[in-house]
Amino acid sequence: MRNLYFLVLCFLTVTNLFYGQAPQKLTSSEIYHELKKLNFLGSALYIAAHPDDENTRLISHLVNDVHARTAYLSITRGDGGQNLIGTELRELLGVIRTQELLEARKIDGGEQFFTSANDFGYSKHPQETFNFWNKDQLLEEMVQLIRQFKPDIIINRFDHRSPGTTHGHHTASAMLSYEAFDLASDNQYHPESMASYGMWNPKRLFFNLSWWFYGSEKKFLEAIQDKDFISIDIGKFYPVLGKSNGEIAATSRSKHQSQGFGTTGTRGESMEYLEFLKGSPITDNNLFEGINTTWSRIKGGQEIGDILYPLEENFDFKNPSEIVPQLLKAYPLIANLEDAHWRNIKLKQLKNLILHASGIFLEAQTSQEIIVPGEEYEVTTEIINRSALPVRLTGIENATQKVFLQQDKIPLKKNKAHTETFAMQAQSEHFSTPYWLRNPHSEGMYQVSKNDLDEPTTPPLETIRFHLQFETINIPFTVPVVFKTNDAVTGEVYQPLSTLPKITVSIPEKIAVFASGEPQEFRVKVKSHQENIQGKLTFTESKAWKIEPKTIPFSLTLKREEKEVVFKVTPAAAATDETLTVHALVDSEVFDQELVTISYDHIPTQHVLLPASVKFVNPNIQKKGTNIGYIEGAGDLLPKYLRQIGYEVTVLSPDAIHLESLIKFDAVILGIRAYNVIPQLEYAQSILNEYVFQGGNLLVQYNTNHQLVTNNLAPFALTLSRKRVTDENAPVTFLAPNHPVLNTPNKITPRDFDFWVQERGLYFPESWADEFTPISGMSDPGEAQTKGSLLVASYGKGYYIYTGLSFFRQLPEGVSGAYRLLTNILSLGKK
Repeated sequence: MRNLYFLVLCFLTVTNLFYGQAPQKLTSSEIYHELKKLNFLGSALYIAAHPDDENTRLISHLVNDVHARTAYLSITRGDGGQNLIGTELRELLGVIRTQELLEARKIDGGEQFFTSANDFGYSKHPQETFNFWNKDQLLEEMVQLIRQFKPDIIINRFDHRSPGTTHGHHTASAMLSYEAFDLASDNQYHPESMASYGMWNPKRLFFNLSWWFYGSEKKFLEAIQDKDFISIDIGKFYPVLGKSNGEIAATSRSKHQSQGFGTTGTRGESMEYLEFLKGSPITDNNLFEGINTTWSRIKGGQEIGDILYPLEENFDFKNPSEIVPQLLKAYPLIANLEDAHWRNIKLKQLKNLILHASGIFLEAQTSQEIIVPGEEYEVTTEIINRSALPVRLTGIENATQKVFLQQDKIPLKKNKAHTETFAMQAQSEHFSTPYWLRNPHSEGMYQVSKNDLDEPTTPPLETIRFHLQFETINIPFTVPVVFKTNDAVTGEVYQPLSTLPKITVSIPEKIAVFASGEPQEFRVKVKSHQENIQGKLTFTESKAWKIEPKTIPFSLTLKREEKEVVFKVTPAAAATDETLTVHALVDSEVFDQELVTISYDHIPTQHVLLPASVKFVNPNIQKKGTNIGYIEGAGDLLPKYLRQIGYEVTVLSPDAIHLESLIKFDAVILGIRAYNVIPQLEYAQSILNEYVFQGGNLLVQYNTNHQLVTNNLAPFALTLSRKRVTDENAPVTFLAPNHPVLNTPNKITPRDFDFWVQERGLYFPESWADEFTPISGMSDPGEAQTKGSLLVASYGKGYYIYTGLSFFRQLPEGVSGAYRLLTNILSLGKK
């Protein structure tokens, strides 16, 4: 029995990690709230497709009112969405949205999981979705999670019975959940996860209805008035927390900043509706009806409940440490439970309660932000007991069990900090990059192990374990080593400590466009993360592109030193694209990864390692006009790529939209969603129209038809819709084949629509004035042709152009045809 007890403790020291940087500091009210959670033995799993799909109001209700262990399973990381706060797209946007979800869960109290599905972009039908997603693999992953998490209830955000009525990912997530509900209890299905976690039979499955499925709350309430749906008031006020459920949920949802989901908190009654789908029906609105959620649920639990339940009734908010002796009494009982599932969950919760009720602060910090494998660095630990309880420090060690402090029971006197500083060698050979980006991946699936999916993101690689003795019980607590610094404005700042390669290569231009066909200089940066490194830089061999010299030596003396070298690149004779990788050769080691740092105030800093590759593009472009004005919208990189093909681009402030400032430009471009995010456009449209009338070209890129700052987007009538073409390979018909935009200065052919990525375009206009000429027709399979993807109207001496074509995705991917078509648009009417 003693050996079993020891093994349990060792397991929990590994899993007792937290992803936040600053150590938690719970108030007595929050400690009481955690005690309530400790005494509830029930779990709920909420399932949807993307970050921001989750119903934070219902998750917060389950966590903070019901006190159930609740998790959100997001099938994807949202890689295919748009970004309202920066220019990161695809994989980097997925990193941002992953961290936004984790920040949201810190607020509403839920846990977070993902599958290996890659969000490849909008999908109109689940069948299209499963052309990209490996349905069988995702079912296995979902069943494994259900068997591991063991939810009593599962709630789908979307309806599995409505394919084609919403985003295909949405319906697909519900279809997967509906199947997995039964497969989790099938002893013939996925024997690998059954061997690890056993079978599991969830009690019931629900569909969480929403008014936005019906268009408005009024229509929704009318539609369900005769239906026997489950209704729950989730608008409760929590005096212990000082907040309503709606306030907590709004703060949680507002963490989805990249998607513009800032939300105002609500107070008072608020109803949520659920439809029972399968399992054991309920007779009232208690989702856990008929499920034993008390300690008596498990063998040996009754004795634990007899100790812990009275603590709720007699909790002293002025002195929460009074509950610690009883918590310690329950500790060995929980540690020796036969039920491994609840043993691990409740022992982790109990350790957290003991720590915070005792007022104990634990921290392991370093002044370094980045280390390399095997590097020795300095760690300072701080431990302080802020209660009158007798607590002793008996040891400090790292994850490899190297002991840094082992003394006989150092007493931790009340409110007296105990610090230790020691040299520690980096423990892991892995790097701190997001684990799902370590391997090459397909458009629809990441290549990750099923064990990786146990965690929502890469766990901290550097950890410290403190051994504390409470009375006669020894308890280990594991915390991450964090990078801690002081900012002159914000004060104490915590960020993750990252383990990176000793050399990273930086390529400022991931796409290099050789519009003139002439040789160009190409710059590469090499950066060291340790001292005294010499090596040489070289490109992978190319038969079509000539790169000189073949190698360039470098020498870096200081840690974090960076140097730039210049290669001469001569493009291929024919219009040829090629992706090449830069290698840094150091002795016999090859380093070919680029470090991308993502830094926003609302999430921890992320260090992402990506292949150090560049796509060289020779698109054979001709252009007319040179001077472009650009009014930025919701974050795209078009100015950067326009400069690469020889345009002079001036980024304009919305406040600088005056005729005299615009008239000098050959063309003015409005960034994506400009009419959604720039309030000044409500008043500036007449100026833009006059600019066109006097001979300018105005290119307006896509906007959503929701929350436009003005409906007057053009000098003529123009109405937007939600129409889009998601198949990036959809055939394109030229509706006006003789129009200049398809013929000069570049002859546009169907081949210019080859190799497009993610989609053709989105939010095409659905109606327009006769002055507009529709240029291209396209459609997804089985749908009627849309004609609003590119509209051109002459107005006075100039041209107004509206497009939903996704140039913002194509140019950063080096799609030659997109460059050629965009150049023609900007060249309209120019000499």
